[in-house]
Amino acid sequence: MTGTATCMYHFLVLSWYVFLNDYTSQPGGNPKKSQLFLNGGQWKYLTFLNLLLQAIFYGVACLEDVLRRIKGEKDTKFLTAFRDLLFTTLAFPTSTFVFLSFWILFLYDQELVFPKALEGIFPGWFNHAVHTSILPFSLVEIALRPHCYPRKKTGLTLLAAASLAYIGRTLWLYSETGTWVYPVFAKLSPVGLAAFFSVCYIVTVGIYLLGEQLDHWKWGDMREPRKKRK
Repeated sequence: MTGTATCMYHFLVLSWYVFLNDYTSQPGGNPKKSQLFLNGGQWKYLTFLNLLLQAIFYGVACLEDVLRRIKGEKDTKFLTAFRDLLFTTLAFPTSTFVFLSFWILFLYDQELVFPKALEGIFPGWFNHAVHTSILPFSLVEIALRPHCYPRKKTGLTLLAAASLAYIGRTLWLYSETGTWVYPVFAKLSPVGLAAFFSVCYIVTVGIYLLGEQLDHWKWGDMREPRKKRK
């Protein structure tokens, strides 16, 4: 794909995610939607945090495309490095995790993650937009251009920090409101909840490593070079 086509693709995907974020934020005259977003707003849900994350990533990718054409590759190295770090450590792992975790729980028991009452709030196309199409977009991004992965210690540290931040916020919201963000959490004991979060993190690490391997298969070794010891 040419540079112009890549830029257009990133712009179109960015526009899609901006639209989804705006659609989510609109109350639409539905009191049930407003009730759903009480105590933490839409950002208590990983699904909607992922929408914001993807919009930020594709915004950075689109900006990097434009500046690279104007200033050249040498003058956009910092932005390119930030784009790669954002995609490899957050955008790809999060979108893939949301896809897998949602559909696995949905197929097991819909009420655990997306109660049927929500079908009257969010139409079917929106459900697939935020839980299904996110994975193909991430896979296309891997196939579209190479991404320089950081050293594993750096990448996994950033991933762990993001995971702990979300888990911490989820627990804090429960302590403040007495209500879990997702119904599945209410079904688990404290030990079960700890095990659930641990398994989720292990899966996320596996996704991170898978993304690195996919990038390596497609583009070769693009990992961040180690600094030479003096």
